Amino acid sequence: MIEQNFGRTLTVGIEEELMILDAATLELSPSVHVFVERAEQLRLAGALKTELMASVVELATPTCESVDAAIEHLRELRRAAGSIAQENGLAVAASGTHPVSRPQDQEIAPEERYREFVEYAGVSARRQGVNGLHVHVGMPSAEDCMRVLELVLPWLPLALALSANSPYLAGEETGMMSIRAEVLALLPRHSAPPAFRTYGDWEVFVERLVTAGVAGGYTNLWWDARPHPSFGTIEIRVADQPTSLERTRALAALLHRLCAWALEQPAREHEPGDRGVYEQNRWAAARFGPRARLVHPDRAEALPVERLLAELPVAAGGLDGASCEGDRQLDVGRSRGLCALCADLVARSLA
Repeated sequence: MIEQNFGRTLTVGIEEELMILDAATLELSPSVHVFVERAEQLRLAGALKTELMASVVELATPTCESVDAAIEHLRELRRAAGSIAQENGLAVAASGTHPVSRPQDQEIAPEERYREFVEYAGVSARRQGVNGLHVHVGMPSAEDCMRVLELVLPWLPLALALSANSPYLAGEETGMMSIRAEVLALLPRHSAPPAFRTYGDWEVFVERLVTAGVAGGYTNLWWDARPHPSFGTIEIRVADQPTSLERTRALAALLHRLCAWALEQPAREHEPGDRGVYEQNRWAAARFGPRARLVHPDRAEALPVERLLAELPVAAGGLDGASCEGDRQLDVGRSRGLCALCADLVARSLA
């Protein structure tokens, strides 16, 4: 049995993945150890942690009672990361991808779990130079978590379209508004989870993969949303990493409201074919961002993002669907070049 710590309803935890850059060249720098070691000396409410790439630092808030409280912790963590960077000839930037540096050229963080992952996944792992926003929402029970997952999942491609912030990769304009979503699809166990009927079905699936030796645990299931029983949350992982902290706030608040709405709803009818609709919508959101047409979760009609946003069962907040941060990246990259774009990401990440 997998350890469970459900029972903290609608609490919030947020994880951001920030890139570490050489301050002079604005290329990625494999310096995460500098941030982790220095953060241990500071009194931070939250943590700076390693990720797969040694040029990425994860910012993790503590468990909070509201999105606003989590954002204030993230503000402190971004500020701390910026200060550590400045002290060491580095910079930090928030984006779904680095516009110039090649992922395959980056160093892997020196931890056994990452070494084992790269040995298993090979080039698929080394291409994972992408960064996402992960939002944890506390659930009353395991079964509530699975019910909420099925209710919010059909709306998550909309969140991807709104968050799209990775149009460049390895110095090239990719033609995707979220190339991150496509890169993640290189991994096994990506996108939407199978259509489980119960938490018990999910647990059996996890234990089967672990026993077979192809996964070390449920955190090796890199789905866009998944139960996280040791935290007692549903973890929503679909969004690109925002550059603006206010964009993080808006996206996290939207996902939190969706979870609160879903907790009050009956279970969604079990329809395995919905996973095919999800894949279509996920691709369209990654390709076109806010200009995507997405199949409505409940009927056979494809709607522009702005119209589908108006049909969300919760308020959209500050997200109007007209543009995404990837649009700004393209504007800056096309008009001023990719070096200027890197500088713009650094400046806006700590604004």
